[in-house]
Amino acid sequence: MNTRTTETTVRFTSAFVLPGHGEPQPPGEYRVDHHEELIDGIARVAWRRVGTFIHLPAIGSRATTRQMVAVDPADFAAALKKDQQQS
Repeated sequence: MNTRTTETTVRFTSAFVLPGHGEPQPPGEYRVDHHEELIDGIARVAWRRVGTFIHLPAIGSRATTRQMVAVDPADFAAALKKDQQQS
């Protein structure tokens, strides 16, 4: 099965919380990866998201450790929408 990863950078202007990930994350820019797989058997090219991951901490942070954690796409979209409405 063919797979691809789409990388994006998002900016949070306020601290945010993602369910299941404990402490609030500080404002900043974060790298987000969307993993997708090709859907076979249809006439045109289509992809299905199989995972969304956020890289913690924020880009530019002086942290000594970094991690990539899985997030629910709906929870992530809700946190980003809430942040955009606050600014």
